[in-house]
Amino acid sequence: MALKKVELLAPAKNLACGIAAINHGADAVYIGATQFGARQSAGNSVEDIAALVDYAHLYNVKVYVTLNTIIDDEDIQAVEKLIGQLYRIGVDALIVQDFGILKMNIPPIQLHASTQTDNRDAEKVDFLAKSGLSRVVLARELSLDEIADIHNKVPETELEVFVHGALCVSYSGQCYASQYCFGRSANKGACAQFCRLSFDLIDAEGRVLCKNKHLLSLKDMNRSEYIEQMLDAGVTSFKIEGRLKDELYVKNVTAYYRAKIDDVLKRRKEYVRTSYGKITPSFTPVLEKCFNRGFTDYFLKNKNGNIASIDTPKSVGEYMGRVDGVSRNFFTLNGKHFNNGDGACFVGKDGKLHGFRINKIEKRKIFPYMMPPLFQGVDLYRNYDLEFERLVAHSDNQRTLSLHLEFSDTEDGFVLKGRDESGVDVKISVATKKDIARTSQRENIVKQLKKWGNTPFCVSYVDVQFSKEWFVPSSLLSDMRRRLCESLVEQHRARYVQEKRKLTFLNASHNYMVEKLDYRGNVSNSLAVAFYKEHGVKKVEPAFEIKPVVEPIMFCKYCIKRHFGWCRKEGKGVAVKEPLYLKLGDGQHFRLAFDCAECIMKVIPVENRSIAN
Repeated sequence: MALKKVELLAPAKNLACGIAAINHGADAVYIGATQFGARQSAGNSVEDIAALVDYAHLYNVKVYVTLNTIIDDEDIQAVEKLIGQLYRIGVDALIVQDFGILKMNIPPIQLHASTQTDNRDAEKVDFLAKSGLSRVVLARELSLDEIADIHNKVPETELEVFVHGALCVSYSGQCYASQYCFGRSANKGACAQFCRLSFDLIDAEGRVLCKNKHLLSLKDMNRSEYIEQMLDAGVTSFKIEGRLKDELYVKNVTAYYRAKIDDVLKRRKEYVRTSYGKITPSFTPVLEKCFNRGFTDYFLKNKNGNIASIDTPKSVGEYMGRVDGVSRNFFTLNGKHFNNGDGACFVGKDGKLHGFRINKIEKRKIFPYMMPPLFQGVDLYRNYDLEFERLVAHSDNQRTLSLHLEFSDTEDGFVLKGRDESGVDVKISVATKKDIARTSQRENIVKQLKKWGNTPFCVSYVDVQFSKEWFVPSSLLSDMRRRLCESLVEQHRARYVQEKRKLTFLNASHNYMVEKLDYRGNVSNSLAVAFYKEHGVKKVEPAFEIKPVVEPIMFCKYCIKRHFGWCRKEGKGVAVKEPLYLKLGDGQHFRLAFDCAECIMKVIPVENRSIAN
């Protein structure tokens, strides 16, 4: 039976985060380059990416670079040059949105279709595979059944699926709200996070149904309890969101999912990791201790549930318990234990999130630095755990490859052989005069040969094979050990294979799913136009960024009516006067249109920016 490869893919804001991700269990990392990534503020130099590649490939960890913005004609040459540089330093794949890249003069680097290309069904995935993309990042909104259906219909294509992190309320690549309101394109990496703003919800008669709430802000994804089901559905790569997140987040979340995946792999022998190396974090990972707005599995079971975080778009952290007493300068809590210096938060009677720091604790009495407007019965959260943060910050876990050593004598000296868990096998021979030892040298030989310190290797076993009891100087053992380490590293780099993109698709004839492509195709350059026309698209409209249109600027699986229990499709409808509107603080209005057949909510700008009462 062929083994099925399983990948844990972690984000890297920068080189340090990338190394932290690798050292805490990632099988692959994704990182932004100098430009053209969907997070403008998470760019990295080619030199830093080269250093990350060099480190990653020691453990067979892959490095993917995000070039997942739409591209203008004047940027084509810069993109081609950047892709050439990334290929030459050994980057394993590019995560792309703009299909104009397929028409560029680029080396045969592997390409992955970003979730920004709106990949919801097998027909789209099949088209992308036939166009030469080896992997497709699926839309976050898909259920287990939908993922399985895609895998069954396109079984040879790798499927990457988000498993953890922040959620966009709109289908990725199909959100134009930031561009419309602020002139900052999400498809060019400059999202202003329109969905995290506060709104009033207004009915057709001008009545305010909900005031000053974050009605489009979703909780964060957490699918850690569904790893095995996702594997069985055909998922190849489990992706952690967070290219703007810090090292603490990367270390904690990566280590957590490494442990969860490994628990499944121990039982399911048909699945195997794609990288090597032992991970021994010095802390116990806890997801709730990192930035989170509360958690949701987000439609994985094909249900909506309570997926919105309308009180606040900020992190609430870890639930600690309920306040059961409030005094002038302290309170008591029925729940978990706080520590001095921790940060806490709660939703006050005004509907807003309030935060405070804890000064001291005396038995059950908790004294804040400044007493917040707490009240009996309010739920309390810890959004800053001082002790945990210190523990993770000092976790400099070194990922190590298990190494088996054999030390033996030869006719004219000694030989040290080493074979690590990945199969790399090297030996170092030394010609030297040999003297008989007065006492056994085996204990010292094993001791000296196990001193690998801050290297990528950890000795699991030393086998000493002598024809006689020879004296071996510690200095000689140290030198042979150092040379063996250098040789092992060189062999890892030499034998690593940078997989190339298959070019057979260039002669294939396959048409796109539609003959007319509107602004949602995100086409902003002539090469992308040519690509689509080669594949049967007769009319290609320009991207919203080039030619704005008065059309929906968001397409959401999340539904406000369902959130409030007003969904008629589910038999819970109430008499609300439609259409419904969202109103921003600056007076802009947006009409909500509900496509109940497709279960999609659309957000549409009101042209005059206001509505009549």
